[in-house]
This record gives sequence, C-alpha cells and structure tokens, in this order.
Amino acid sequence: MNSRLATASLNRQVRSSPDRLASQSPKHLATVSPKWRYIAISAASGLGVGFAVTVLSSSVAIALAFAAMASVITFTFLFSSAKRRETKFELLWPDVVDHLITGIQSGMSLVEALSQLADRGPRELAPYFAEFNRQVRKDGDFTSAIAWLQKQFSHYASDQIFEAIILSRSLGGTHLLQILRMVGDFIRQDLALRKEIEVKHGWIKNSAHLSAAAPWLLLLLLSTQSATAAAYATNTGAVILIAGIFMTAVAYLWMNKLGALPKPPRVFGVSQ
Repeated sequence: MNSRLATASLNRQVRSSPDRLASQSPKHLATVSPKWRYIAISAASGLGVGFAVTVLSSSVAIALAFAAMASVITFTFLFSSAKRRETKFELLWPDVVDHLITGIQSGMSLVEALSQLADRGPRELAPYFAEFNRQVRKDGDFTSAIAWLQKQFSHYASDQIFEAIILSRSLGGTHLLQILRMVGDFIRQDLALRKEIEVKHGWIKNSAHLSAAAPWLLLLLLSTQSATAAAYATNTGAVILIAGIFMTAVAYLWMNKLGALPKPPRVFGVSQ
C-alpha cells in the first residue's frame, strides 16, 4: 500500500512538473543582449550574401566586399528598427494624458487615475503603473512613487506629465485638468512636427541610399563576367574595392547622421 501511494505521488509530481516549470519565469537564465543578437544576425547575413555572390561571380574578393557591406547594412537596419520601436513608445503619452483626464473627470482621485492605467491604459506601460499602484498602497508616499516612474521612463514627455502632476498637487489640484490638457496638446504638437520632419527627410535619405547602392549593383551585374572577376582578383582591384567600401560607409554614416533628428533633452527628472 505504501509503495502504491509513493508511486502515485511520484506520478502526480511528474505530470505537474511541466506546469510548474511553465508558470515560473526563468529570469535566472542568461539572455542574449540585443547588441550581440544584432551582431550575430549581421554576421549571418554577411556570410549568406558572401556565399551567394561567390556562387554568382566566382570572385572571392568581390564576395568579401559584398559580405562586409551586407553585415554593416543589416546591423544599421536592426539598430534603426530598435529606434523606431522607441518612437512608437513615445506615441503612447498623449493616450496616457487622455486616460488621466477621463479618469479625473469621472470622479477618480489622482492616485486612482494613475493606478487604473495599469488596466485601461496602453498595454506597453501597464506593468509600470501596476508597480506604481503597489508602491503607493505599500508606502503611501505619492511623491517617491512618481519619482520612480520618472526614473523608469526617462523620457522628456513623461517628465512633463509627471512634473505637471506634482505642480498641480502642490497647488491643491484645482488646475490639474487645465494643466494636463496643456501638456497633452504640447506633446501632440511636438510629435506631429517631428513626424512631418521625418517624412520629409525620409524622401531625401531614400534617394541617397539608392545613389550609394547603384555602383555596387552595377558591380554585381558586371561580376558575372570572368574578365571583371579576374580584374578585381588582383592587388589593384582589391585596393579599389577597399576604397569603395570605405567611401560608401563614410557617406552612408554621414548621411544618416545629417538626417537624424536630435532627441529632445530632458528638462525635468534628470537628477533622479
């Protein structure tokens, strides 16, 4: 009887172990940082392009040149994608202001309006406001909880919202809705202006990208001829390829630097 009970208990533990493992978050396991992930993807892209060009042209020198360029372009694209995700994150703050105004107009207190953003606000920001609610309920210190939010977000738009809340709270909360509306309008106007500038710069940057890629596309077509492959297999051809890669890289990076919009500085919350 005891052996049967032990066997049944063991079977239940084995069956329930996948559920327990699935419910536990493996935070202790090492994760690959985005930087090294970008490098790995870029290296794989360069190897793939290099192999394809080698099969097409039978020239190792030309293949190495295209492999190097493919790696750099892939890394730049992945880095730009990360920045675009940050830009989408910025677009959430006008919605935060709208939710706060709606909550306060419905009769909620300021703490309740901020806490309900964990359920009704933007999904990407929900964990932060849930932690804010937990800290306020635990310590009762509204100012330190707001300072924690500022430190977590570290963004000029969130700084303006939270400083407006602190200012209105110090004035008794009588001008809170008016201040929030002003801050929300300002953030929307700033985002709209930056979006318009980015669209206009995008046309120029795309034209510059096409101009930089055109000589290399021509080289790729000419590399299918044996005479071209033999010419770039010499020392002089290798020097020309290296010089071309260097000048293209410098022009590409300089073009992206000139076309990038400066990030607005943080006026508030810098010392937190």
